[in-house]
Amino acid sequence: MGKILAVCISETKGVQKKDVKSARLIENFGLEQDAHAGNWHRQVSLLSADKIEAFRAKGAEVFDGAFGENLVVEGIDFSALPLGTRFACHDVILELSQIGKECHNRCQIYHKMGDCIMPREGVFATVVQGGVIQVGDELKII
Repeated sequence: MGKILAVCISETKGVQKKDVKSARLIENFGLEQDAHAGNWHRQVSLLSADKIEAFRAKGAEVFDGAFGENLVVEGIDFSALPLGTRFACHDVILELSQIGKECHNRCQIYHKMGDCIMPREGVFATVVQGGVIQVGDELKII
């Protein structure tokens, strides 16, 4: 079981996301008002909080949403789970659809640190069932 520490969106592509604390997830679409939402396999991006903390320990000054992640979750190592894993939070059900992401253009974090965790640690999910989530909610593997 995990705990949601941040719920992040960006209204335009190409910019870092910001923590909005709460959002509506729309079935087969993603987070309402997020520029990366749509009818595809990467509707929601997730990162494990401990992976972000380990990167910060290397000297990176990153905030929640800096890697383009929608959800920062404590207590779940997403990169260790198989595709098809489902998660539940209240009415919301997510299904793991992709592990990692090829970085075509190196992000600002990579240029500053020489590394970025999203290609290795970031995962993506589709929204099987929508609803509202917020910081502090529990996310369960089902």
